Amino acid sequence: MSSLASCIFCKIIKGEIPCFKLIETETVLAFMDIGPIAKGHCLVIPKYHAAKLADLPEDQMGDILPALTKIAKASGYEDYNILQNNGRPAHQEVDHVHFHYIPKPAGAGDKAGLVVGWPIQGLSKEDIQKAYDELKGKL
Repeated sequence: MSSLASCIFCKIIKGEIPCFKLIETETVLAFMDIGPIAKGHCLVIPKYHAAKLADLPEDQMGDILPALTKIAKASGYEDYNILQNNGRPAHQEVDHVHFHYIPKPAGAGDKAGLVVGWPIQGLSKEDIQKAYDELKGKL
């Protein structure tokens, strides 16, 4: 886990590393991804340093979806993904909460944008009920 001092996104927020800034509020910064998987790929990050979404205080979340919505509308793309990963096994590369806006250009197929597999686990209704009961009991 990266520390606040070495976090690349914290350095971008502080202006120590330049970025292609799109939106900035008191709590979020949105900017172009410098390793895009599609034209228009950008990031929305909270200014508060938290490694994973569950570490981010609720009062720091209010501008995230509105910023993503503004970017989605402004991009002009009809199809897109919003992606947020937590932990290395879930493909998180920077230990600072961030959301990807990834356009899926019409007709691009798997040549641009996010390519996702969806390996359905084939759980029984009983297994789903058990998972539901466990989660619901903790909420």
